[in-house]
Amino acid sequence: MARKLPELLTGFAVIIASAAFLVYALSASGTVTTGGYPLQAQFASIGGLTVGADVKIGGVVIGHVADERLDPNTYAAIVRLVIDNGIKVPDDSSAAISSDGLLGGNYVSVSPGGSNNMLAAGQSFAVTQSAINIEDLLGKFIFSMGGTSGKTSTQAAPAQGNASNPPANPAALSPAAAK
Repeated sequence: MARKLPELLTGFAVIIASAAFLVYALSASGTVTTGGYPLQAQFASIGGLTVGADVKIGGVVIGHVADERLDPNTYAAIVRLVIDNGIKVPDDSSAAISSDGLLGGNYVSVSPGGSNNMLAAGQSFAVTQSAINIEDLLGKFIFSMGGTSGKTSTQAAPAQGNASNPPANPAALSPAAAK
């Protein structure tokens, strides 16, 4: 009996620590807040963009994605960004969702404009570009290639010729002769 008491206490301590971590994780998920000022961007599709993803200008991190929500009227994705206080973004800048590569995560890329007026806290980007879905592009490419592979030609290909075997009629190979 003396050996079971420490094992039970250790088990309860592990369960309590796990429960505390779970409560913390659930309460902190969905929003990220740190210093900076908020900006908004509206996208048709955010792809795999997640809360906490980077916001970059020229590859340099200037903020992060703080929140994502769906506009119930337009069904557009509204992304709230938090930009570092030391960085001011011109009001004619654009925001696009980019990828770090085929296996990398998505981030928001800001292309600064040339205006002397800066976006104030809470304002939105006027121009945005949604995420590109790589799977859709590959599917379109594969299916567009599939339409031509099943056809066979009934005409013989014209002789191309080479240095040792020139074509019999060089004029027949020119684009002008095909018209």
